[in-house]
Amino acid sequence: MTPAVRPRRSALFLPASNARAIEKARTLPCDVVILDLEDAVAPAQKNAARAAATAAVREGGFGARELVVRVNALDTPWGAEDLAALAGAGVDAVLLPKLEDPATLADVRAALGDGPALWAMIETCEGVLRLPAIVAAAAAHGLTALVAGTNDLARELRCRVGADRAPLLPALAQIVLAARSRGLVAFDGVINTLDDQAAIAAECAQGRDYGFDGKTLIHPAQIAAANAAFGPSDAEVAAARLLAAAFDGREDEGAIRVDGRMVERLHLEEARRTLALARAISGRD
Repeated sequence: MTPAVRPRRSALFLPASNARAIEKARTLPCDVVILDLEDAVAPAQKNAARAAATAAVREGGFGARELVVRVNALDTPWGAEDLAALAGAGVDAVLLPKLEDPATLADVRAALGDGPALWAMIETCEGVLRLPAIVAAAAAHGLTALVAGTNDLARELRCRVGADRAPLLPALAQIVLAARSRGLVAFDGVINTLDDQAAIAAECAQGRDYGFDGKTLIHPAQIAAANAAFGPSDAEVAAARLLAAAFDGREDEGAIRVDGRMVERLHLEEARRTLALARAISGRD
């Protein structure tokens, strides 16, 4: 049986200090809402943003959207208080910035106790290099997702990132590879473009082609492109239905001919996942 699939096509960052943005997020068609206590919040607003985030989590009203809070790092003046406030608050996941050391996962889990999953931003050279050790510790500490932090990574690399994101592609591939090796979700990094829908759609399509499950976003205008790119198309759903139907009653066969090509059981598994994702999206929409 195909395991339950949860759509994570679009993950929208918004500052936890912005009450209007939080209220609007409850109505947007994104799959994930990420209340940000880190980069999007000025130092003077950190305490107020933390209070607003925990209040929003407890108030709820986000429907089927997954609710995540990105905290400040433990080595900042605010990190420990962020975790203490979220322990038992009912958030779906806590997103850790600039994760580089698997030992940090143990520290965060001890602070949070049982409950929310951990997601990790991979946005430094050290974080990319230590991906094998990080994902090896995932099961022990409840790490379930990796998020590419492309802006910070580009800054640290001192690379020049164009529309093709060529300097970042090796790191993006490593993030997907590490996530898949342990069954984790993988999110592509944000795109800073707001008005060029063709550019947004192209970058979303590139992320999907690389194997990411969804894309992190910084503006509601980017949601539609992400949802379209990371959800199965009508043609993909039709092909998956055809393949699944062809295997009906022939599950014991290793390979069969479908629509002029040879397919194997691994293709059947992916077809079932495509259909499960399409059903989950249909039920949500």
